Amino acid sequence: MKMLSMSLAGVTPHEYAALLGKDRRIDRQKLAEKLRFAGQLDEDYLKRNMRENNISVITIEDGIYPSGLRQIYDPPYLIYCRGDVGLLNEPLLGVVGSRKSTSYSRTVLTDILPHFKNKISIVSGLAYGADEMAHEISINAGLKTIGVLAFGFDFHYPATTKKLRGIMEKYHLVISEYPPSAGIEKWKFIARNRIIAGISEGVLVTEAEERSGSLITLDMALNENRHAYCIPGNITSKLSAGTNSRIREGAKPVICAGDVLEDFSCGVSSPSEKIKLL
Repeated sequence: MKMLSMSLAGVTPHEYAALLGKDRRIDRQKLAEKLRFAGQLDEDYLKRNMRENNISVITIEDGIYPSGLRQIYDPPYLIYCRGDVGLLNEPLLGVVGSRKSTSYSRTVLTDILPHFKNKISIVSGLAYGADEMAHEISINAGLKTIGVLAFGFDFHYPATTKKLRGIMEKYHLVISEYPPSAGIEKWKFIARNRIIAGISEGVLVTEAEERSGSLITLDMALNENRHAYCIPGNITSKLSAGTNSRIREGAKPVICAGDVLEDFSCGVSSPSEKIKLL
């Protein structure tokens, strides 16, 4: 299949699954129109154009495609990348939280993430708040980090993370399931969350209100049999209501780096990784 042409023609992962014979409810006429348009595109020209814009393209048929992501419901059949694509097959931990995250999230991540150096890389969504903290603290601590966009490479949101994204595209990795010209739409942010959960072995939530979008990512991780982690918080804080509730429902509370490391193949290697948060 001409996957790059299909992607630029707007064929969705849901429609791609239907093409493979999987049971999906789709508009067959609409899909046929997209496929006709894709058939008119020059795949080789499109690939050259991506290379000229420093964008690597990985399809679901490629060996470097993350095995965990391949297992989720309706995985992206194509990933657009800028940076070190080898990071996709490193041990990965998703770190998410509220856009309103406080200094508590920063303190916790500053304490925990440095222990993951040379062991685990961090995945987040390059959003304001906990995402931005997770990427910045990872970089400052010498970890590698992956940002997952909810739009194409021609766009960026929010403006506060644009400089950070530039650093990550050069020294780390930024990915998207959407072609470069795909704009910013609200529903794509929820769809993006399944990729954060899908490429990660576990997802850690720092702070979250009861209906925070970060809890959707945690639920997606649980649905895909990934580890679910939450930072316990002050019971009087609205920003800990969601995480405390998920801990009560069975998510693993994280009070030291070892709580995460013991679930990864790298394991706990030093006493400091078992020191509880103050």
